[in-house]
Amino acid sequence: MNTVLITGANRSIGLETAKQLSEKGLFVYLGSRDLAKGEAIVKELSEQGFQNIQAIEIDVTNPESISAAKSIVENEKGKLDILINNAGILGVNPQTATDTAVEDIKKVFETNFFGVISVTQAFLDLLKKSDNPRISNITSGLGSLTLHSDPKWKYYQVKAAAYGPSKTALNAYTIVLAYELKDLNFKVNVIDPGYTATDFNHHSGPGSVESAADFIIKHTVTDENAPTGQFFSNDIEDEAGISPW
Repeated sequence: MNTVLITGANRSIGLETAKQLSEKGLFVYLGSRDLAKGEAIVKELSEQGFQNIQAIEIDVTNPESISAAKSIVENEKGKLDILINNAGILGVNPQTATDTAVEDIKKVFETNFFGVISVTQAFLDLLKKSDNPRISNITSGLGSLTLHSDPKWKYYQVKAAAYGPSKTALNAYTIVLAYELKDLNFKVNVIDPGYTATDFNHHSGPGSVESAADFIIKHTVTDENAPTGQFFSNDIEDEAGISPW
């Protein structure tokens, strides 16, 4: 049974991804900053018939928390097959380039960018013990420089000086990571689940969490012929779903 860790999985897209992966027979570590909240969610899921889901405390901005989570996975499973870096924050609103405080921008980067790097580096040796390791970094269409530069893009007017750049940086890091791991059977991609109705955006998005999670899984649970170092988006209206950088 393959093992997956999903950060920020106690609600919304992360939670739905955990549920769908459980139904596919994977063992899921449901990452939550607050262990009690995570355990409460897992209890509810168990009562609904979901199996092989375990809450794990992990704050991606806290090195001690990451190290403790890694020790749990290592002691219980010995390896990790899939890492889904889903935890993210939006930050303050509005986010103008001229007025947003540097500290507010740093806070968003701490979770959305540096947190992903910290978790990835910590779990890399466990992923290397998998036959088919996968790393999926959850991004956003707001991280695409190409789309943001196109006045014809449907979300062209949506600019966020902290959140958008944090995802652009994540995209760039993923390209480098995928390149470095390309000879080790890794598949490393950034995945935009699309503009989804969640607590994150006050349920303003048109997409469903079910569709978002299905898209993430489609480009995460893949075979050896799948691409690596790619940017997939659920908002791109073609079969491949490949987004411009």
